[in-house]
Amino acid sequence: MYTCVKCGRMGCSFQDLEKALPQCPSRDEELQARARRAYEEEENHLIAQQSACTEAEGYGRDTRLIEILHFMKRCGYHRIGFAFCKGLAKEAQEVGRILEYHGFEVVSVVCKNGAHPKAILGISDAETLSGDAQHEVMCNPIAQAMALNDAKTEFNLMLGLCVGHDTLFFKYIESPVTVLAVKDRVTGHNPLAPIYCANGYYKKKFYPAPQEGAPAPAAESL
Repeated sequence: MYTCVKCGRMGCSFQDLEKALPQCPSRDEELQARARRAYEEEENHLIAQQSACTEAEGYGRDTRLIEILHFMKRCGYHRIGFAFCKGLAKEAQEVGRILEYHGFEVVSVVCKNGAHPKAILGISDAETLSGDAQHEVMCNPIAQAMALNDAKTEFNLMLGLCVGHDTLFFKYIESPVTVLAVKDRVTGHNPLAPIYCANGYYKKKFYPAPQEGAPAPAAESL
């Protein structure tokens, strides 16, 4: 089992495996050989190559959206799929305008497409925000992905889909995809903000006192 999150030295970043954990995936020659072969595939090679070039070109200077624009141009993509959450409709409209300004054809699909009630998922009134499962519209990430597949998009952006809905979108989308931003209703869509306070203001949220009989938390790595 790999435990890179517990590695304090990250020797792989410097080609120094003496500083790597015994179970480092860098030591798995068969795994690395399979990955190297995969990079030889045309699409994988293009994405990996142009991603590295985009990183070097704007490192520490370009925002994520600017990097995405440069990356898509480098890869030669034109028809772009855009799956977004209704709660971020204004932001999505601006992103759509920016994409079109840069010459991309944008196929956009909102999460509430289909207008299906949450009741079809077997959800009760008590499990909804409005208290009415027959009229509260569910998010439909599978249809978002299918619609973009039908439109033959070459590359896709995802903006703010809910936890789990993003999972289904990733499961069904057929062409390459990247995430512009993820949803976090509490932090202004910046889910890392509480992590920076994980040992301070948010400590009791992330590390609640264990209930009697519960296993003790794993010890921190060196």
